[in-house]
Amino acid sequence: MGSGLTVAVYGAYGHTGRFVVARLRDRGFVPVLSGRDAAKLEKAASETGLEARPAPVGDPASLDRALAGAAAVINCAGPFAATAAPVIEAALRARIPYVDVAAEIEANVDTFANFADRARAAGAVIVPAMAFYGGFGDLLATAAMGDWTAADEAHVAYGLSGWHPTAGTRASGAVSGQRRGGQRVRYADGRLEYRDDKPPTLEWPFPAPMGPRTVIGEFTMADVVTIPSHLSIPDVRTYMTVEAARDLSDPGTPAPAPIDEHGRSAQTFLVDVVVRSGGSERRAVARGQDIYAVTAPLAVEAVERILTGRTRTAGVASAGQIFDALGFLHALAPHVSFELRQ
Repeated sequence: MGSGLTVAVYGAYGHTGRFVVARLRDRGFVPVLSGRDAAKLEKAASETGLEARPAPVGDPASLDRALAGAAAVINCAGPFAATAAPVIEAALRARIPYVDVAAEIEANVDTFANFADRARAAGAVIVPAMAFYGGFGDLLATAAMGDWTAADEAHVAYGLSGWHPTAGTRASGAVSGQRRGGQRVRYADGRLEYRDDKPPTLEWPFPAPMGPRTVIGEFTMADVVTIPSHLSIPDVRTYMTVEAARDLSDPGTPAPAPIDEHGRSAQTFLVDVVVRSGGSERRAVARGQDIYAVTAPLAVEAVERILTGRTRTAGVASAGQIFDALGFLHALAPHVSFELRQ
């Protein structure tokens, strides 16, 4: 448990940030609320009784004050193209671990490219994309690999009942779209490719009770950064059910609405991960509720494992590389159920 350790949460007043703050408290940590909007921070502080430390990303001194005395920082503030580097720099100055929940492909690529050498040399721990997109798929793919040292391809199929995106999701998506000039991206032949054609539509054989569903093929998420960062897999593809993709692209789709005492929405998910090598196939399947809410136990479990020394490496590392994937996934119960099919 957290044993009263302080953890700074940057973007604490956002939709995902609120889930992270609540989960930290459940695990015995003391969250410090931080972010760019002082008014929203003060409101969150008055609601929770926690300390607020405003810190614009362009003000290193404010960021240093926000992280002072913290054992770690979790960055929940998108777009991460704007926040990741400044908060990582502050974490390096404070000599504390950094975890974020970035789903932006380009922002995650930047984190690996710009901080890997410095973090490794300093013995620092930086874990990007420790969220539903990126970290979760990586943990499942790593668990599915088992004793394989390489595979030909990995497929991550997202079976979402629907997708009510947050304002943060929309803002981050807009930034990513601008950065890639409106092109789509996929990971093939060991590299990211930017393309102008439309992604394919196909049927994915989700396990029962969901069953086969029409999906957008090459609906590329952060898994194409995290998985190949440490697994020898030259082709990584991600897929999304057409209903969820339609919700995301519709500007009129409302934000998530809470339906239970935990603030979760009615959204359910099934993530089906398949890795193939030669004629063999291995599979990991996970189920749960609310992709934003489940990001909180992912990020907080990561922080607790880092602070208790249950890590396999230092530097910039994805979830499947730095943690014991099977143990981590088991620790997510009851938030997530999963099974291996090998």
